[in-house]
Formats: sequence, structure tokens, C-alpha cells
Amino acid sequence: MAARHSRSELSRRAFLAALPLAAVASACRRAPFDQARFALPARSEVALLPASDYGASAVDAVARGIRLLRPDVRGRRVLLKPNLVEYEAGTMINTNPVIIAGAVEAFRRAGAREVVVGEGPGHRRDTEYLLAASGLGDYLRELRVPFVDLNLDDVRPVPLASQFTGLEALFFPVEVLKSDLIVSVAKLKTHHWAGMTAAMKNLFGVVPGAVYGWPKNLLHYRVIDSSILDLNATLRPGFAIVDAIVAMEGDGPIMGSPRHCGFVAMGADPVAVDATCASIIGLEPMKLGYLREASRYLGNVEPGRIAQRGERPSRYAHRFEVVDHLKSLQRKI
Repeated sequence: MAARHSRSELSRRAFLAALPLAAVASACRRAPFDQARFALPARSEVALLPASDYGASAVDAVARGIRLLRPDVRGRRVLLKPNLVEYEAGTMINTNPVIIAGAVEAFRRAGAREVVVGEGPGHRRDTEYLLAASGLGDYLRELRVPFVDLNLDDVRPVPLASQFTGLEALFFPVEVLKSDLIVSVAKLKTHHWAGMTAAMKNLFGVVPGAVYGWPKNLLHYRVIDSSILDLNATLRPGFAIVDAIVAMEGDGPIMGSPRHCGFVAMGADPVAVDATCASIIGLEPMKLGYLREASRYLGNVEPGRIAQRGERPSRYAHRFEVVDHLKSLQRKI
């Protein structure tokens, strides 16, 4: 862990944080997306469900959210993509296994033909270690759910639906591409470059390490916000579940501190889910580069276009700590 504090790492971090999203977009030979290929929803539903801890209330929150929002899963193959980037005992880096298990059961009850869990950890190459240490492996065995290591799966090239990164295509795991519905089962955390990681940033884990290395450096060098946009535009996750029962603030997504929030956020529009989460933790959604651009073609950010279900966001309002160079993203008190 000490290597994360090295001078070279910090200078790399500062360099990447300084790269403006607009500069990368302007480097593309054409506009970064074709508006005709995308249609913003007239209104997006986001549900906030209370859960005091990772016990029965967490499972109930996920089940209630899926019943409330009624995603179309009957007869479909559902891929749950959790955040399993790293493991360190006592931290809140990953999506809690209870949330993932609750989602498996809820989607099965909703009529899904098959539910699969897949992740390509960005830091650890030993995925079996992560499954064992985090406890997720035990849950999946008990539920008889297959797990796919997306870092090592067979891959296929796919043209990108937008070109904020300037890339024409990326290789994606076959298990992701053959799924009928991709569900981002994320952890709510601050992020020292993007400001926040939730449903949309979670898609970094579908990019195969066997092709692009660890920790998916191509996506970082092409600017994180740009990579978030191109991944979501191309794979179009159809549902999002964000574990915010205990979130992370400060120097996230790895070295931050736990912050109890007590809710699970869910919705079919990952942009709207992320915008709602950003507001709750004290960030201005339109100041986050990836959300500002996403609001033009991928989903809704403006509160007037988001229908809140379940609890009101004000019930969970916090002001998360962020690293110094991101304080400009915070709402004014």
C-alpha cells in the first residue's frame, strides 16, 4: 500500500487531473458523438431505499427498489457488474457482497432467465483472492451464481458509440457483450480524479486487463471522464444499483475513509443515479465533467428531469470530504 503514496504516483495523479475533458474531445477528428444515435429520456426515475446496515435491511432495500422500478428482465440474461477493484480489511472499497447477493435474488424473482456476476479488478490480478477475501465467493457459491473474470474472458472488438477518448474501438469481454442487461452494482465513493465514482465509473472493470493491463492505464491516459463517457455510450448499462449504506469520502476510490449514509440508490438511467448521488454527497453534478457531458446525450442530470422515488434525497444529504484540488466541485454552503 505504501507505493500509493510515492511522489511519482502523486505527480501522475496531478497530471491526469489537470487534463481537461474538452481538450481530448477537441482532439477528435469529428464531433465526439452523433446526437441522432441517442435519445434522452423525458424523465428518469431514481429510487432511494433506506438500509441501516449490511443485514436484512440491505437485502430488503434492493428487493424493494427492483419491485418499485420494475426493470424489464423477464426471460433475459442479466450481468451484474460489482466494484471489486481491491481488498483491504476494514475498508469500504468494494460493493458489499450482501448487495450483490440481494440483487441476484431480486432479479431471479423478477423473472430473469440467468444472472451472472462479472468483474475485471483493476488493481489485483488474483481475482480468486479477491473473491475469497471479500466474502463474495461464498455468497455466489451458496446462490449457485457463475462468476466471470472479465480480465481474462475471451474478447471481441467493438466500435465505440462516442469518441471522447479519440479511440475508434475497444476490446470487450464476450460475457459482457452477450448479456441482455448490464447492471452496474457500484459503490459510492469520492474519486481523486473524477470527483466521484458510482454507477458510470464502475464500468472501468469491464475493460479486460489481459488486453489493456492493470490498472487499465489506457483509460487513465485517455482521461478518466472521457473513458467513462465512451464506455457508457457503447455498452449502455440498463440499470444501476449503488451501495451507499457505508460509502467512502476523502481520497477515494481506494484510500478514503468510510462514511455511513444508510441508503441504496437505484435506477434505469445511470446518469440520473450518479447525478442524484453527487447531489447527496455535496457535489454539484454539472461540475463533474463526465456528468455534464453525459447530460447532452446519455441521461438526465437536471433535477426537474429526475423523478425521485422512495425517500427524498434531502434525508441523506451529506457534505463529503474531497481532496483539495476537487473542492471547487462542492456545493456552496
